Amino acid sequence: MLEHSRSVTLNDVKELQTSELDYIEGAGGNSIGALLAHIAAIEKVHQLISFEDRDFTEEEWQQWGAAIELGDEARSEFQGRTLADYLTGLEQLRSATLDKLRTKDDSWLYEERYWPNGVPYNNYYLWFHVMEDEINHRGQIRTIKRRLRKG
Repeated sequence: MLEHSRSVTLNDVKELQTSELDYIEGAGGNSIGALLAHIAAIEKVHQLISFEDRDFTEEEWQQWGAAIELGDEARSEFQGRTLADYLTGLEQLRSATLDKLRTKDDSWLYEERYWPNGVPYNNYYLWFHVMEDEINHRGQIRTIKRRLRKG
């Protein structure tokens, strides 16, 4: 499911130019580039949570925080990058994810853990969320592309 979701995302963005990746419609909107960076950041933090049982360090937060939060900082940080820049990052993260997943068995998916607020979760949930988040933002990417092509 992770790989199918990613292949559809890659197909949806495969011909976008930097100007299209940078386009932001209206105050508070996100660019396609920022959404691709967010997809990568969500995968990164879920790698840390599921494989290393930790969250971002302060240094990692400095690198990934804008992409996670998608606020004003992301709107300015994710400008002028090429599609290849985003795709390279996505590919490297996914390769690392798949390498780690190959070392796990099904019982690992269902290992129960608890968020700091006491709510239980497992690794299956974490990786379902990575896929679900990508699909959700791909919908936003498609909406932005439609608006770009109308204008």
